[in-house]
Amino acid sequence: MTDTTVTTATAAFAPPTRFAVPGRIAVNQQAATAWQTATITAIRRETPRAVSVRLAVPDWAGHLPGQHLTVRLTAEDGYSAQRHYSIASAPDDRGHIELTLDHVEGGEVSGWFHTEARPGDLVAVRGPLSGFFAWPGDRPALLIGAGSGVVPLMSMVRHHRARGLDVPLRLLVSARGPEELIYAREYGAETTPVFTRSAPEGVPVGRLSAAHVAPLLAEAPEGGWEAYVCGSNAFAEHASRLLVAAGQPVEHIRIERFG
Repeated sequence: MTDTTVTTATAAFAPPTRFAVPGRIAVNQQAATAWQTATITAIRRETPRAVSVRLAVPDWAGHLPGQHLTVRLTAEDGYSAQRHYSIASAPDDRGHIELTLDHVEGGEVSGWFHTEARPGDLVAVRGPLSGFFAWPGDRPALLIGAGSGVVPLMSMVRHHRARGLDVPLRLLVSARGPEELIYAREYGAETTPVFTRSAPEGVPVGRLSAAHVAPLLAEAPEGGWEAYVCGSNAFAEHASRLLVAAGQPVEHIRIERFG
């Protein structure tokens, strides 16, 4: 994860104009450090290697799109494992949050969610965390993600739709092929998929390139985009270089890396 800072519980649901961009959004230190019990209420398969998990967290303080949390699993013998996961759901569904997890080879936590977890199981969560990558919906957003890097970006898209925001928002999402495109059923006109290995007939195959990024930069709304990039280290580096080459100011690029 990128830099983390901390906000008040009420700030997550405050009017978007309250937050200054660029800059960090604070998070409530008390909420960010207190563990809460979450109950799994549903598990939905997104792709062969990704599942979405819906959690009921009655005392959840709320979050902003782009934030993440910590999940802790504890075995009967007391052994515990913790991992950070981006929040996929919009912030308006109070008392519930949703995560989307890749099945990481050998991963203790992701492996449990993919193979053993069932509705009714309990896990511990702590958050929300990170104010750097959060988008409160107050200015045009250009979102670029690859693989499960689309998870925090989807929270932004869902927030944009749920609130009926009129600020421009665009999403470029890269996947190896249609079968690995997380949230494929939810995308609309704001989304351009980029397929790197296989694609539907008539859709070009290739890596994210200047041909995808430059037109969006050329059509930037007044004041420009706030760009959010999420993916592996290699993808984040590649996408951010494309943005800079197309004229996006470095100070208006926010990056979340994994791996």
